[in-house]
Amino acid sequence: MSKEIISMEKFQKKVYIETLGCQMNKSDSERILGMLSHFGYEKGEEDEADFLIINTCSIRKLSEDKAYSKLGVWGKMKKDRPQIKIAICGCVAQQEKDGLLKQFPYLDLVFGTHNIYELPDLLQELQKENKDGSRKRICAIRDKAVPEKEFNIIRSKGINAWLPIMEGCNNFCTYCIVPYTRGRERSRDIKTILEEARKIIAEGFKEITLLGQNVDSYGKDLPADENGVKPTFANLLAELDKLEGKFRIRFTTSYPTDITDDVIETVQNANKICECFHIPMQSGNDRVLKAMNRRYNRQQYSEIVNKIRNKIKDVTITSDFIAGFPSETEEEFSDTISAIKELGLDYSNTAAYSPRPNTPAGKMVDKFISNDVKKERLARLNDTVKMASKQSNTKAIGKTFEILVEKIHENDYKNGNVRIAEGRSRNNKVVHCKSNTAQVGDFINVKIKEALIWCLKGDEVVTNPCIKDNKNTITAGKATQ
Repeated sequence: MSKEIISMEKFQKKVYIETLGCQMNKSDSERILGMLSHFGYEKGEEDEADFLIINTCSIRKLSEDKAYSKLGVWGKMKKDRPQIKIAICGCVAQQEKDGLLKQFPYLDLVFGTHNIYELPDLLQELQKENKDGSRKRICAIRDKAVPEKEFNIIRSKGINAWLPIMEGCNNFCTYCIVPYTRGRERSRDIKTILEEARKIIAEGFKEITLLGQNVDSYGKDLPADENGVKPTFANLLAELDKLEGKFRIRFTTSYPTDITDDVIETVQNANKICECFHIPMQSGNDRVLKAMNRRYNRQQYSEIVNKIRNKIKDVTITSDFIAGFPSETEEEFSDTISAIKELGLDYSNTAAYSPRPNTPAGKMVDKFISNDVKKERLARLNDTVKMASKQSNTKAIGKTFEILVEKIHENDYKNGNVRIAEGRSRNNKVVHCKSNTAQVGDFINVKIKEALIWCLKGDEVVTNPCIKDNKNTITAGKATQ
């Protein structure tokens, strides 16, 4: 990148990015915003922006529809302000390609998940006119990932920073569109990840969340080092845990049978890695799991959960479930309900099955379940998740957790108009407590007194500041009785 481009007058124009979907999309948007800052753009509001970008999700049809609805709103804005540029990126763009330019005549740019680092070049090309004087409209979708480039990253304000360690998925679950929109698994170099983590810590963030569609596959596509040792997720976690500073490390998402003993032991012995695993199960029935092309059965999933719980004290295990997968019977659905109860899962994300284009399950039209049945099953599934969450939270009563404060509620009317600190424990429980002094980003200790469905309430505990900061003391967040 030339010095002339970098040194051009900054913040001449405004960009607004609407981000839908997963944490990976949020991270991509931060990188896009950072890239554009090199070229005279600063973050602005939707109604003042010169450049409008929607970063899309296609995991369910509802997410796709939201993107199209927003484009329609922007199309009306462009009638009054024809000079603005409109772009779509993310999974819907990767999926629909140049069909979006035909569907939305006011759309200027389509770029995908594989080539966000091409955006500066695409934007420069967009400023040109066609030979006939008409405006340029560009569709830039790549089948292979464009190499990563070094730009600023403008992260959302807060205590947590997203840090992608890999992208893509090789599992090809029959319901999932991710392998088609994000591509095959691609791991980032460990040195690049560690350097980005150091920058995050230097910027004052107190929590780093490692991102990947399947973090446990990290390193499988990377070459061995000079000693013949291949990078692994466990090794990456151990290296990140060595970094100096008071901060936490989280990671998501894990594929059940890819979780190794080394990963479990690393989490068990680390100082900064939080005791929380997100392990999607999707169904509690073996036949349905096979139809989903999930590479495990109920017994194997149970063994993994029990292994983690036996090794790691106060660990939280969360999951994902689909209600109404094609051909799922009532009896098979009841296996999902019983799995949540038997496994004692602490919390689960839920969704009714949504057919996705190009996926094997999306072609099982003759086996689709009616929307009414899916809706009813989803309601029962959600009731079960609520019950499981309350039971999990109840076990925390009487324990003391280290809380990283995320919000302060001044004069909280729900709690008698007092000042409430809200944060999370290391094992990802939302905790509220009265505090006159805590600030966002502080680590405080809270003794749990009450369990609700979605959160815990307790009293702040003042600890001896001379206590050493390690996992065997209250200050590092290990629950104590």
